[in-house]
Amino acid sequence: MKINSNVSKLDKFLIYLLTGMRVFRGVFKGLLLKKSGILLVGRHVKISNSRHIKTGKLVKFEDYSEIQGLSQNGIVLEDYVTIGRNVQIRPSSYYGVGIIGAGLKVDENSSIGPNGFIGCAGQVNIGKNVMIGPNVTIIAENHNFNEKSTSIKSQGVNQQGITIEDNVWIGANVTILDGVNIGAGSVIGATTLINKDVQANMVYVDKKNSFQKSGN
Repeated sequence: MKINSNVSKLDKFLIYLLTGMRVFRGVFKGLLLKKSGILLVGRHVKISNSRHIKTGKLVKFEDYSEIQGLSQNGIVLEDYVTIGRNVQIRPSSYYGVGIIGAGLKVDENSSIGPNGFIGCAGQVNIGKNVMIGPNVTIIAENHNFNEKSTSIKSQGVNQQGITIEDNVWIGANVTILDGVNIGAGSVIGATTLINKDVQANMVYVDKKNSFQKSGN
């Protein structure tokens, strides 16, 4: 990536300085990761069960992000993936109790915006060039609740998984629930609840509660 020509020399210097500090942190944070390139790590990033995490080149973990690696299929972040500020990725309990979750794969050049939460107990797959806005929640798990004679907590869970295909834009404050497939080229409007499949090249806006054909 090339810095905009309108950026002043002082600002460029500060950008290079900040980037250098993130590369330095990445050297140490990445010691136990399966990585194939430079890793950029912000301040106060928490990475646990690192051996289950694989990163490509120039993957970025922004400040205060939290990644739990313990999972059956691992956490795979391909080249140029950005994990935004204060994002949480959790496939399993931090203490290893209960079911060990499936995991997460994010393909190249995709980003997860600030304050996002990905519960990847069921497998979550995110394609290439996917833009996920701030405060997006992705939950690949549901609680069973059919037995009225016992507590919901004791009935366990089920996981179908979630797939977000290539070139999708997901707006701020969207919630995506288990079992959903979002087709390539789709746009999900801000604040929308997605609990059913979205076909390719469709726009879904919660205000109208309807699908619209994209201009693609």
